[in-house]
Amino acid sequence: MVVLFFGVWGAFTGTTEKNGFPATLGYVVWALTLIPAVIFSLSRNNWKLATDKHSVIYGALAGLLGSLGQLLLFIALKDAPAYLIFPLISLMPMVTVLLAVIILREKTGKLGWLGVFLSIIAGVLLAYQPPGDDVTKGFLWVVLALIILVLWGVQSFVLRIANNKAKAEDIFFYMSCSSLSLIPLALFLTDFSQPVNWGFSGPYLAGMIQILNSFGALFLVYAFRYGKAIIVAPMTTAMPPVLTVLISLTVYAVIPHPVIICGIVLAIVAAFLMGIDEAKTSVITDKG
Repeated sequence: MVVLFFGVWGAFTGTTEKNGFPATLGYVVWALTLIPAVIFSLSRNNWKLATDKHSVIYGALAGLLGSLGQLLLFIALKDAPAYLIFPLISLMPMVTVLLAVIILREKTGKLGWLGVFLSIIAGVLLAYQPPGDDVTKGFLWVVLALIILVLWGVQSFVLRIANNKAKAEDIFFYMSCSSLSLIPLALFLTDFSQPVNWGFSGPYLAGMIQILNSFGALFLVYAFRYGKAIIVAPMTTAMPPVLTVLISLTVYAVIPHPVIICGIVLAIVAAFLMGIDEAKTSVITDKG
């Protein structure tokens, strides 16, 4: 479910902005779609909510990191298609692995370091812009994608620590609260002097797309709770971008430059390698 939700969401998340619905308002819709996911989560927990400092602080911090990345993602999708952005963002395990090694003194294996090395090469290849290419606009999208990569990589690191101190439902609740708190900022950044598409292809379509992301995030939490990390981590890191790329290329009907195709493949392989290695490290740590 996580792979399906994130993969389909990734392919279509920039659609409404191209239909004339501003990216900042897209963030507002996304934040609002977290509410039904929160209600579903709390109902599974018998409507109990923890208020201890670990649940609040870690949940709010993870939410801020995730929501800032989400806001930047909407902006980045104005300048580049999803099939370029999402493979680059999928390299976020590189950040999580490095933080775990440096701060938590965890050990990573050869696969992890190979993934980090391949991710650097993939980042360079994905940033390649062929002469006369009109698919992307400048290089701002590359910078934004790298910032998102860092934000979401740090978020995964925070969630890794948080899961040892708080329940998943509580973390998700406070994550959602911090994401909703940024709605005023998104509205402030919206240029209402420009025409806004208020029809079905605007906010309503955005809601249908963004709710996939909201429930995908919730199911990811449950996937790690009920599934084996060594299976969940690689699948949820590397597989959604594969689906996103396949759907996006079909929708855009564009064959990327061979250099970019190599970058996409390397990014997915790197994410898969780092996911496997991180999962193995987690299993070994838990047994120890």
